[in-house]
Amino acid sequence: MTIMEPAIAQNAKPGQFVVIRIDEKGERIPLTVFDIDKANGTITIIFQKAGTSTAKLYEASAGSELKDVVGPLGKPTHIEKFGKAACVGGGVGAAEAYPGAKALKAAGNEVTVIIGSRTKELLILEKELKEASDRLYIATDDGSYEKKGFVTDIIKDLFSKGEKFDIVFAVGPVMMMKAVSDLTRQYNIKTIVSLNSNMVDATGMCGTCRVTVGGEVKFACVDGPEFDGHLVDFKELVERNNRFLKQERESFELFKHKCKLDG
Repeated sequence: MTIMEPAIAQNAKPGQFVVIRIDEKGERIPLTVFDIDKANGTITIIFQKAGTSTAKLYEASAGSELKDVVGPLGKPTHIEKFGKAACVGGGVGAAEAYPGAKALKAAGNEVTVIIGSRTKELLILEKELKEASDRLYIATDDGSYEKKGFVTDIIKDLFSKGEKFDIVFAVGPVMMMKAVSDLTRQYNIKTIVSLNSNMVDATGMCGTCRVTVGGEVKFACVDGPEFDGHLVDFKELVERNNRFLKQERESFELFKHKCKLDG
């Protein structure tokens, strides 16, 4: 979805996000800035319809308005010439791997991108990521496209062939980022993960997105969203992200029921 937001477009950098509120009673949802067009004053986001808010967002038509779009938020990705960099994206996480890969490539790095999805139908941005990198590898859980398995299986294959990386960036489902971090820890490869904590105000005041990194409490919205994956307490992150699952399911069921009645 492309959104006209000139101020955000002028200032957003890879790794940052916006918080969107669809209507007056809508929740505040953080979404990565996938692409920026400064000339036209627009930003592009990519999302998956998974709950009430994203379902409402999915229904928005061209020319409609969103109640709030706040950003750019969070710290941008630290980009420099590391040497050989790998960007690993799982599912919709490929949307964040894209701006990072582009920026790393522009900084003179040799960039390898590894993306995964449950099925071929859910795979996104293959063409864009291929153009933004030196090499692109793809895995699907069910084997419907390219390698059957997970992104970690591809990383293991590359390591077994003597491939080395100076840094790895991983973004996607929490357990995928944990698996990548556990693997790269064995090879002492610095690994940066982008945490998808629950957020409310996204300015560091509410504390909803707090995470533990290296034994210290951090706020993903202002201290992150990117952290050293080898220091993140992923068990705590999973527990905190699951706090509102019951309410989210109830909300979505009510929304779908209302849609049937309205239809």
